[in-house]
Amino acid sequence: MTRADLPAVTAVVPTHNRPELMRQAVQSIIDQDYAGTIDVVVVFDACEPVLPDVVTGPHRTLTGVVNDRTRGLAGARNTGILQAKRAYVAFLDDDDVWLPTKLTAQMAVFAEHPEVGLVGTAMLVDDGHTTHVRPVPLTTVTHADLVRDRIAGLHSSSFVFRRDVLVDTVGLIDEDLPGSYGEDYDVLLTTSQRSVIRLVDEPLVSVRWSGESFFYGKWAQYAAGLSYLVAKHPELREVPASSARIGSQIGFALAAAGSRRESRTWLRAALRTQPLNVRAWLGLLVSFRLVSAHAIARVANRFGKGI
Repeated sequence: MTRADLPAVTAVVPTHNRPELMRQAVQSIIDQDYAGTIDVVVVFDACEPVLPDVVTGPHRTLTGVVNDRTRGLAGARNTGILQAKRAYVAFLDDDDVWLPTKLTAQMAVFAEHPEVGLVGTAMLVDDGHTTHVRPVPLTTVTHADLVRDRIAGLHSSSFVFRRDVLVDTVGLIDEDLPGSYGEDYDVLLTTSQRSVIRLVDEPLVSVRWSGESFFYGKWAQYAAGLSYLVAKHPELREVPASSARIGSQIGFALAAAGSRRESRTWLRAALRTQPLNVRAWLGLLVSFRLVSAHAIARVANRFGKGI
């Protein structure tokens, strides 16, 4: 296949006041070994629109736009998606980077499977000290898979969509999500009901989990976002394992945010379904001030896990 035959891709990078991390993210897109054209659109969300000083080279473009929609990640993503002119749209958060072969591997899947609307990959988790591989040992991901398990290795910074599927079939990112928390899980749940999701089980994106994430430690936003998802996707409560998983996450976040009495309602309900749910037990410890949520999250991150 010649370069002219390869589909062009728009990579959307939302950013907020992290110029050096954003520069690294942009450079990782420019450095892709994919021979096709890649347009990079950096979306500046409530910050000065200053593009990084990078050399784009041939078959790469770099554009900056200001988020003119709802402030936050969802609005910024949508600004970039609507700006995109190519048939494929990829996501990359400003604190993550792509490995050089990422797009080549994903675009090969699209070429082989024209019915696919979204292709993701496994990831590397970088906690600032070590890296951990988070695999996704599936060829396809169904809606039932995602209800049972969030599949944490499937990170939004790995997503590549057919733009027409994302815009016309799935719809844009939900800007009503409190603080945009859970927008990646929300779009996965919706996409899996309306299109096919396939995976490349190789760690082709490096995700930073070292306390620099926009959401890190914002426990009240975690709880509000997850509660919104449960209301929007009632199937999350209809499957016992899913209900316990989401309930323990909401309960832990409420405990960490200081809503201790409310948290115990969620945590005890989760334990009635899953008596060995570790997150729920840890949430109870946090609710009684026997351990700090921050300390638990730090330890989990060191093992490449999230709360």
